Amino acid sequence: MKTKFIYIGGAVIALIIIIFIATSGSSSENKGILVPVKTGKFIVDISTTGELEAKNSVDILGPQGTRNYRIWNMTIQDIIDEGTFVKKGEYVASIDPTELTTKIKDSELEMEKIESQFIQTKLDTTLEMRKSRDELINLSYAVDEKELILEQSKYEPPATVRQAEIDLEKAKRSLEQATENYKIKKEQNIAKMQEVALNRQKEERNLQGMQQMMESFTILAPEDGMLIYKKDWDGQAVKKGSQISAWDPVVATLPDLAVMISTTYVNEVDIRRVKKGQKVELGLDAFPDKHFNGEVIKVANVGEQRPNSDAKVFRVTIEVKERDELLRPSMTTSNRIITSELEEATYIPLECLFNQNDSITYVFVKRGLNVVKQEVMLGEANRNEVVIEKGLSADDEVYLNFIKGMESDDVDLLPEMDGKRNPRNEENVEEPAEDTAMEGDRKGGPRKGRRK
Repeated sequence: MKTKFIYIGGAVIALIIIIFIATSGSSSENKGILVPVKTGKFIVDISTTGELEAKNSVDILGPQGTRNYRIWNMTIQDIIDEGTFVKKGEYVASIDPTELTTKIKDSELEMEKIESQFIQTKLDTTLEMRKSRDELINLSYAVDEKELILEQSKYEPPATVRQAEIDLEKAKRSLEQATENYKIKKEQNIAKMQEVALNRQKEERNLQGMQQMMESFTILAPEDGMLIYKKDWDGQAVKKGSQISAWDPVVATLPDLAVMISTTYVNEVDIRRVKKGQKVELGLDAFPDKHFNGEVIKVANVGEQRPNSDAKVFRVTIEVKERDELLRPSMTTSNRIITSELEEATYIPLECLFNQNDSITYVFVKRGLNVVKQEVMLGEANRNEVVIEKGLSADDEVYLNFIKGMESDDVDLLPEMDGKRNPRNEENVEEPAEDTAMEGDRKGGPRKGRRK
C-alpha cells in the first residue's frame, strides 16, 4: 500500500513538472505566430501601376497656321468616340469656327473698304494726270504762239523784238518745267496705285487663306487606325469641349498597336534602383490571368509633381516584349520591375522585424522551448520580405508578432554589427513599456543588448 502511494506521488510530481515546463514555454511564446526562415532565390522588385499606350502613333492634327490670323486657341466642337476604328479620309472631329467666321466677316468688310480706296485713288490719279497732260498741251501751244510773234516782230524796233524773244524763252521754260513735273507726278501716282493695289492683294490673300482654312476645321483621318484621345499636360483627355493650342494642334492619335509601352511613375526613394534594360513582369487589370514580359527602355532624369500628390515621382517607360490583341491603349497595367535577383539567400517576412533605440534591429526567434531576441543584419528587401545576412539560419523559426512580457529582455547582439551601431545603443535608456505602443511602433525592450 505504501509503495502504491509512492508511485502515485511520483506520477503527480512528474505531471506537475511537465505542466510547468509546458506552461513556461507557452507563456513566453504568448501564442505568437511562428514562421520558418526561408532560403532560396530572392527577387528584389518595385511594384507600380502604369498605363498602356502605343510606342509609335500618327497624330491627327487640327487647323495649322492659325497664328497667322491671330487665333491662338481653338475649341473642339465635336469628336467621335475614343476607340473607334476609322478609315483614311473619314470624319474624325470638327473645330468651333466662330472665331474664324468673325475674322472672315471683318476681312470682307476691310476688303470692301480697300477696294473703294483703290477705285478712289485710281480716279484721283487719272484726273490729276489728265490735268497735267492738258497743261502740257496748252504750254506747247503757248510756245508756238511766242515763236510766231517773234517771227512777225523782226521788222519791229529792237526792243519789241527783244521782248518777243524773252516771252518765247519763258514759254519754253514753262513747258520744260511742266514736262518734268508731269514725269514726277506720274511716278508718284504709280507709287500710290501700287500701294493700294498691294494692300488689296494682301487683304485678298488673307481672306482667301481664312476661307481655305475653314475647310480644315473639319478634321479627317490621315490613316487607317483606332482613334485614341490625346492626353493634355495634366493627364486629362482632349475631347469635346476641350481646347487645343495653335502651337500644338493635335486633336487625337492613331496608335500603332504592334509595339506597346506602359508609362509608369516611380517615387524618388526607389528611382535610384531602376535602370534601363531591367526586366519587368506586366499584368492587366482587365485580364488578371494574362501576364507579359517587358523591359525598362527609358528612365526620366528629372522628377515631376503628379496631380493630387505631394511626392516627387520619375517617369519610367516600359516596352512590352510580346504582342497580343488584348493590349489596348489606356489599359491599366501592374508592373513588377525586377531590380536584382539573389540566387541563394536567407529571408523572412518584414513583419518579423522589430527595432530598439532606432538602430538595433532584431527578431523573436524560437530556440528550443525558449524565445530569444536576436539581432539581425539586413540585406536586400522587397515589398514583403527581407534578406537576413547574419543572425539566423535556415532551421530557425521566427515570430510575426511582438512577444509580450519580453520588453525588458536583452537582445543577443552580433559582433559584426559593433562598428555600425550608434554609441547611444549601448546606453540603458528607459522607455515606457506600453503594449499598444510596442506593437504600433515595433519597439523592443529598453535595456542594452547582451553581446554574444
